[in-house]
Amino acid sequence: MAIGLNNLKAPAGATHKKKRVGRGQGSGLGKTSGRGNKGQKSRSGYSRKRGFEGGQMPLHRRLPKRGFTNIFKREWAEVNLARLEEVFEAGATVTPESLVEHGLVRKSLQKSIAVLGNGELSKALTISAHRFTESAKTKIEAAGGKAEVIALKSAAASEAA
Repeated sequence: MAIGLNNLKAPAGATHKKKRVGRGQGSGLGKTSGRGNKGQKSRSGYSRKRGFEGGQMPLHRRLPKRGFTNIFKREWAEVNLARLEEVFEAGATVTPESLVEHGLVRKSLQKSIAVLGNGELSKALTISAHRFTESAKTKIEAAGGKAEVIALKSAAASEAA
């Protein structure tokens, strides 16, 4: 028999009969219908609030609130010279787009790239980034390459565009 939408069903034992409560004491779920005696949870319409701990001071109110999150913080995508040496050929132009293409930087961070001086560089590369460390700049120029600084776009300028 072919399986089709017209004859699909759950495997044996996957479905159970609906629990019928309040149908006499012989059923085992008569009188209080499995809710116990009295109390808020035995009433109809009861629903517990998120984080409720039975009246005890909830955890989110017991913990101290300290510090703050700076919403204007800029996250930097850091790239080391050693990784550029591995990935790019001599004479290549390294841009934020090419770094994303080669998987060195996440696309969400391509607007703020910092090149760090860890590792050695033996190839002449033209690297365009938003920030260079002093050691990175000297190593790039010593290898015969160029370090081009891209101007950072401010949040106000990017909203206007």
